[in-house]
This record gives sequence, structure tokens and C-alpha cells, in this order.
Amino acid sequence: MFTAGRRGRASAALFAALALTLAGCADPAGLAVDDPAASVVEEHVPAEPDDSDADTDVADPLEFEDLTDAADVADPAAGSALELLATLPIKGRAPKTGYDRKAQFGSPWKDVDRNGCDTRNDMLQRDLTNLTLSGPCKVLSGTLADKYTGKTIDFVRGDKTSTLVQIDHVVALSDAWQKGAQQLSQDARVALANDPINLFASDGPANSAKSDSDAASWLPKNRAFRCEYVARQVSTKAAYQLWVTAAERDAMQRVLTTCPEEPAVASTLAGGLVAENAPDPDQLTATTPDSEPAPAQPRPAVPTPTPEAYYKSCTAAREAGGAPVYAGQPGYGRHLDRDGDGVGCE
Repeated sequence: MFTAGRRGRASAALFAALALTLAGCADPAGLAVDDPAASVVEEHVPAEPDDSDADTDVADPLEFEDLTDAADVADPAAGSALELLATLPIKGRAPKTGYDRKAQFGSPWKDVDRNGCDTRNDMLQRDLTNLTLSGPCKVLSGTLADKYTGKTIDFVRGDKTSTLVQIDHVVALSDAWQKGAQQLSQDARVALANDPINLFASDGPANSAKSDSDAASWLPKNRAFRCEYVARQVSTKAAYQLWVTAAERDAMQRVLTTCPEEPAVASTLAGGLVAENAPDPDQLTATTPDSEPAPAQPRPAVPTPTPEAYYKSCTAAREAGGAPVYAGQPGYGRHLDRDGDGVGCE
């Protein structure tokens, strides 16, 4: 009995030691060391700051990099700008030779709709709120909810303040000249320069930063406005039978595939002006790697003021071909600019 008792106690001690040994080989969670899951440590790493919303005035070709195949993103809605974009010809940019804003597109701003108000005041009345007018046309002050920047701008007409709100040509006239407008009649070009579908009242510095850029090189800082902005470019180019470059088309498509139902806008001015003067498509030449530059168009002789120009009156300025005359130009004087908006003899 003694022997059997000692053996029993020894066996119990042996099993207890074995159990302790095995327990020491396990992790606190109960996973054995040789379990593959025990070597995996899940650690939360904070994401890098997202700077995709950083302000920029320049169109970033990688901005919509997830939209590599527009056909897979969305089908254009009927009557949409995306649908209309597919109809625009794709060509290279023609030379800027012969471009002159006043000679080719008329002096700013005309009364093309014959409502008694010039186009600038028409656009200010359309786009500003809280208006103060002098007579039926002239806007003296107002508030602009600027679509280009998202800012609110208080407009006050004056020599040093009028330029804070400018009228932007959505399709810049220089860009239009290099992409088909050379082939339009003078009346059609004047209509293009004053067509409401191609105009927005905008923040002056933003308009200056844009200059004559197309969608491939500049887009508004306010991203919420980009669909409407590009839709207006497409609508204007279609209405006046202008073309786009490949890079420009791609940039437009990247924007419009994010809003496939953004509508195209019809022009009330282009109509018969463009249809009656539409050139043979074979005559629409452009600079491409495989073609020679288009021949320079003859430039009408337009009187230009000399550096010493002085106009006693607006009648004299008009007779010399210098009206309207802008602040900073030769011949400008406050006696010609009675309303102090920086434009004399308008």
C-alpha cells in the first residue's frame, strides 16, 4: 500500500508539472505559439491627411483618375452637355495670328439684344442681387455670390472698384479664335462675344488668372460650379461650331462624367448667324503635327491711339477710333468717364 501510495503521488506530481509546462507555452489569449494567428498583430494606422480639396485654379489631369473609362461611369442623359460634347470636332489649335479683340469681336460691350442696355449691365443685372440702378440699365451696386470662388463680393461701381467684378467669357475669345471663330462672320463673332450663355459675372482676380485658358489648363476653384461651367463651354462651342483639342475634350469629359445629367444650354443669338455662314468643314484647318499652320487672316485696318493721344471729347475719341477708352490706356481721362467706372465713352 505504501509503495502504491508513493507511486500515485509521484504520478500526480508528474502530471501537474507537465500541465504547468504546457500552460507556459500559451499566450495570454489562449493561442499557442505555433498557431499562425498568434504572429498577426492588427495595428490601426491613421490615414494620411486628405488634401484633395486643396484650393487650385489649375485643372489637375489626375483629379478624376478613377474615371479612366468614361463609358463605364455613366451614360449621358438626353439633352445633356456630356451628350453634346460627343458631337464637337476634335482638332489642333490654329495660330493666333490676326487676333484682335476689338477688330474681330467688336468693342465691349454691345447691345446685341436691343433692350437698350449694354451686355455688361445686362449680365450684372442677371447675376447680382440687392441691385441699385441708375435709370433702367446702369448698375451702381449689388451683391455677387461668385460661382468661380464661392465668395460673396460687394460690387460698387467706380474707377477703382468696378474691376473687382468682371464679366468672364466662359469660352475665351482668343481660344475661340484659334478653334474655329476665324471662319465665322463678323456678326457671328460679335454675337459670341455678347452671348449670355458664354458670360458670367465673376471675381476679377479669378477671371484674370484664367486669361484665355481652356478646360485642359484651368477650372474654377469652386468645384461645385465646374459642371455648370464646363457645360456652358460645351454649349457655346456647339452653338458657334467651334472645335476642341483632344486634351480639352478629355478634361471636359472628366468633369461631366461626374454629372451626366448636367443640361446643355441653348443660345438665342447664334441661330441663323452661324447656320447661314457655316463654312465647309474641309476649310476648318488647324495646326496639327501633320499639317502646316493655317494662313493668317487679313487684319482689318483699325485706327489705334498713339501714346500721346488726347481726346477733348467722346466725339473726338470716336472719330479717332479710340472709343471706348479704358483707364490706363493712352487717351483716357476722367472727363471722358463721367460715371467713374474706368471705361470712357462707352
